[in-house]
This record gives sequence, structure tokens and C-alpha cells, in this order.
Amino acid sequence: MIAEGMTIDFHIKDMAFLGIVEVVKHLPFIKRVQSKLLERIKTNNINTVVLIDYPGFNLSFAKKIKKLGIKIIYYISPQVWAWGKGRIPKIKKLVDRMLVVFPFEKEMYDKEGVNSDYVGHPLSEQINDYNFLSKDELSDHYSLDNNKEILLLLPGSRVQEIYKIFPECIKGAAMVADEFDMQIVVSCSQNIDENIFKSLTNIKNYKLIKGHNYELMKYAKCGIIKSGTSTLEAGLFGLPSIVVYSTNWLTYLIGRSLVKIKNIALANIIAGETVFDELLQSDVNAKNVYEKIKLLLTDSARTNKLKRKLQILKTKLGEIGASQKVAEIIYAKLNEA
Repeated sequence: MIAEGMTIDFHIKDMAFLGIVEVVKHLPFIKRVQSKLLERIKTNNINTVVLIDYPGFNLSFAKKIKKLGIKIIYYISPQVWAWGKGRIPKIKKLVDRMLVVFPFEKEMYDKEGVNSDYVGHPLSEQINDYNFLSKDELSDHYSLDNNKEILLLLPGSRVQEIYKIFPECIKGAAMVADEFDMQIVVSCSQNIDENIFKSLTNIKNYKLIKGHNYELMKYAKCGIIKSGTSTLEAGLFGLPSIVVYSTNWLTYLIGRSLVKIKNIALANIIAGETVFDELLQSDVNAKNVYEKIKLLLTDSARTNKLKRKLQILKTKLGEIGASQKVAEIIYAKLNEA
């Protein structure tokens, strides 16, 4: 959107707070952001606002702007199916149009009388439109060994996640790489200082790569993936993986008491079953990581079954064209009499 000329007051990267403790710590900043945006709405006589994802902030902000008579379009629904459906009546009062990325969300909102449209998931088109480097190009650029399979580690895009997840996962990955003669590639987000990884382990036999997640998922043999959107991406690439997640215990215990579903990995939630094995909290240790990945590499029947389930997952994410549908719906809403 910035590339298309949108002016920003605050960048989303400055609001990537993980967990309850982090959110509480940054409440003054969050309130300042809301105040600034409210001021902009009033000053510019804005009559329609598009809220995207980020429910903790956006539902709170929606309350404030609804009082001003603002039309609200919400793209990518809060995960009410995970946190319980108690939020839906509140959403119905606040949101004029909900644009959802999963078909079961449309069914859920229809039952509750919320105006909604199923548009499909943007990841499908994002991957379809992506200009991939060839495996040789990737290998040449980052000095990878074309004779060794890639074991991919995605430890997250936030510093807190990396501190919790990387040290044990890299140990487990190193054990696998030694036994199966693989090369470890660690994906580093653009916003993360590479030196953080060096400070967290004495292990040296891995490559750190920024900005090529899709190539890495396409060419890797298997993956160790932090829970989040990356699990859906890994699913779309058909990459056999395990999912890992660890946060501070207070956040985890509160979250677990509120979450109404069994799995935490998006790919598993959408599939409706545990396709990717999940390791959570203290289970994220080198031994478990090693054993789970070894199973993917040695039990071909199990891994082939996993791949078949990932093909089914693709169909649940809808056809290509989500962004176009979203744009058309927003445009029509803006031009309503």
C-alpha cells in the first residue's frame, strides 16, 4: 500500500507486540496511536475505514470510530472460532461488512446475521504471483550445497520469539543434519539483527538467509516452523514440517484458558486435524525436535500421507483472486448512496 502512495502515520512493524505482558507495557503508545488516527479521521472528514486483521487493536478502535458514524469494513476476521463466539454480537454492532478468508467463517457469520463475504486467502495469489529464484540461483547466491537437502528453520519474526525458539531448535536441527547429511538454513526476517542468532548458539553449521522464504519452502526437504502464517505457507508448498511455539508462561496459560480449539497452528486449524505435529512451550527442546524431524525423514508412509492432506488444505484456502475481490467490495461500499 505504501508503494501505491498510501501515507502512514505509524508502521505496523512498530506495533508487533507479542503476548499480554508486551501489550500492557506498550499501552501508552497504543493509546497514542488511536488518538492520532481518531484526529486524522475527524480532520479529514473520513466516512469509511478499512480495518485489517490485528483484532486487539482494531476492535477497540472500531468502538471509538463507530460513535462518529463511520462505516467499518473489516478484512481478515478476528479468530472468533478460536477464542469463542462471544465476540460475534460485538462485531455485528461495530462492523458494516466483514471480509473473510476461510469459507467456514462465512458460514459462522451468516448464522449470526453479520454481513460478510468470503474472498479467499491472499496467500494463494501471493505465492502464484511470486517470481522465484531457481534452486541453482539460490544456491549460487548463498553458497548452498546442491548435493545436500535443506532442513529449513523459521524461528519467527519477533525478537522475543527467536529467544524462546531458536536455541533448542538449532540444537535439534544440528543433530538431524549430522545424522542425515543435510544443510540447515535459518530464515531471518528483514527486521531482525542477524547477530541475535550468533549470540544464542555456539553451533556454526547453518546458513542465515533473509528474504527468500518462498524459495526456501519450495526447495527444502522439511521444515521447523514457528506457529503463525508461515504454517499456512508451508502447507501451500507441501513442505513436511513440524510446528513449534514458545512464549512466557503467563501469556501461554491465559491464552490456553481462552482458546477453544485443540491446535494452535493455522494449517492444522484450517485442515481440521493435526497435519503438522506441534511442539509447545517446554516441549520445544532439542530431543523432541530431532525425533519429530527424524520421523518425517524415515517414515515415508507417514510423510506421504501428510503431503496428501496438504493438497486438501490448498483447496480450503480458495482460488486465486482474493485481493481483487476485496478491492471490488470496498469500492462498491465507498460508492453506496
